[in-house]
Amino acid sequence: MSAKSAINKEVFIPHDEKMLAAVQVRRRTKKKIPFLATGGQGDYMTFICLSVTNKKPSHVSITKVKQFQGSSAFIKRSQWTVDQLRQVNGIDPNKDSPEFDLTFENAFDQWVAGSAGEKCTFIQILHHTCQRYSSARKPEFINCQSKLLGGNSILHTAADSVTSAVQKASQALNERGERLGRTEEKTADMMNSAEQFAVTAHKLAMKHKC
Repeated sequence: MSAKSAINKEVFIPHDEKMLAAVQVRRRTKKKIPFLATGGQGDYMTFICLSVTNKKPSHVSITKVKQFQGSSAFIKRSQWTVDQLRQVNGIDPNKDSPEFDLTFENAFDQWVAGSAGEKCTFIQILHHTCQRYSSARKPEFINCQSKLLGGNSILHTAADSVTSAVQKASQALNERGERLGRTEEKTADMMNSAEQFAVTAHKLAMKHKC
């Protein structure tokens, strides 16, 4: 089981949440934290996770999860709602970069992802999620490549394509039904005409016999 799958299973599923995305990170600049504050637990891995509740109305959270060296457990540290997110800084809009910053109401972190691809995927999903779930005040995305902010439009385009295809198929079926209906009407008219002709012919034949 991958680390991200394990995080989802251990940290989010028990709280009736679903993890949407996660990125492994390390700090670009080390924070000066007293030794006692860390609990003296040594090295650790850090993940920034995006999750949503299964129950409606949906609540989206950004959670910092850690796994300390020598332990298989994942521990939830800080957590913010998506509405507390103020800014996402992609650092460089002109090239793929693993660096990004997150600014919340009461916190600011500078991160380096495991790879530029991981960061890109996380920011793209985060942007789409913010567009969908954030209140009127949405976070600002700066210095991000345009492709990262296209997740929403890409998904909408795909949805629109599916909707368009369904509409076209429905229209074709309706037109086919109308054509079949018109054919049935013509067939019925022809049958009625034939019956009337037969009746008239029969009457004429009876008159001639008389």
